[in-house]
Amino acid sequence: MNGRVTQLRTMIEREDAGDIAVVRLAHGPVNAMDLELCAALTDECRSLAAGPARAVVLTGRGSSFSAGADLHRLLDGGPAYTEKFFPALGQVFTALFTIGKPVVAAVNGHAIAGGCVLAAAADVALMADGKGRIGVPELAVGVGFPRIALEILAYKAGESTARKLILSAGTYGPAKATEFGLVDHVFGADVLLREAITAARALADGIPADAFAFAKAQLQRGVLARAAALDDDADAKHIWLSRLRDDWVQQYLDSLKTR
Repeated sequence: MNGRVTQLRTMIEREDAGDIAVVRLAHGPVNAMDLELCAALTDECRSLAAGPARAVVLTGRGSSFSAGADLHRLLDGGPAYTEKFFPALGQVFTALFTIGKPVVAAVNGHAIAGGCVLAAAADVALMADGKGRIGVPELAVGVGFPRIALEILAYKAGESTARKLILSAGTYGPAKATEFGLVDHVFGADVLLREAITAARALADGIPADAFAFAKAQLQRGVLARAAALDDDADAKHIWLSRLRDDWVQQYLDSLKTR
């Protein structure tokens, strides 16, 4: 690491390891995804795609990688906020997924819902051994997925496994997540970031950049085409708005307090 931390819009930090860009979510205690974090990370992903960094590591500050959408902000902001947030969520997934360079997720703790999708959008997902959970409980929250999120999950874990993950609405520890294919390897928390940088550098050093970018684009072409052709985000957003009206999201948040 170069020892210099650059604060980006106060929500993400960047401290590169040579030519490997290390981006850290640093937004509140659990790196919950709100409109501002999505916009900042989308901009940074686009900058990384065009910039000189040869590979990217994405991780989180504290005990969480990302707890997913900030449901309290959704409740406080109401329909006007949701109208802006839902498309921003799809945009950040797409921006990370389509960086034409090696991307490694260093999942340092909980990666829930949108946090899980961010991890799945990376080429390699490494997770810290411990109590961290990963999964997509959106259906328990009562909301739908942006189409690109569904396609990314299927791309990462396979269609059959992605279907089980989505419909079960469960979260899983590192060992089970590895079985499902959400996580590629598990490391101790003390070496996770180092291993992620090593993995990113191995891909950058071992494959010519243009060949890697071309192959990655080839592999992702079907994902992006399906997401565009099967665009049902308007219907998904309608479900999010319905949850604001019927109080389901508040009941879900209340239920977490008793667990």
